[in-house]
Amino acid sequence: MAKTSMIEREKKRSKMASQYREKILETKEKLRNLYHEASQSGSNFDTIYDQIEKLQENLQRVPRNAHVTRGRRRCQLTGRSRGVYRKFGLCKSKVREFAMLGWIPGLRKASW
Repeated sequence: MAKTSMIEREKKRSKMASQYREKILETKEKLRNLYHEASQSGSNFDTIYDQIEKLQENLQRVPRNAHVTRGRRRCQLTGRSRGVYRKFGLCKSKVREFAMLGWIPGLRKASW
């Protein structure tokens, strides 16, 4: 079983990520448009560069834990952070245990 503090930290991170999600996506979309505009010839790069700098500063002001990449996949039963299968949402030990008991349809432990 994982430490309760680590599990709570993950919950806090996912909550923050959902709060700031729209703001981050909007800022990144504006940045993409400005980069595209700057790459085209004949555009005034100085004014675009100032706008880009401002948007990048806004993006850096967002708390680190608000980004989705800071999160970590955890086992739904034990909270273990390593060896978690995406398909089942369980860690490797629980997948093996449930496969041996026959609780996961279509999955059997290999034996030869």
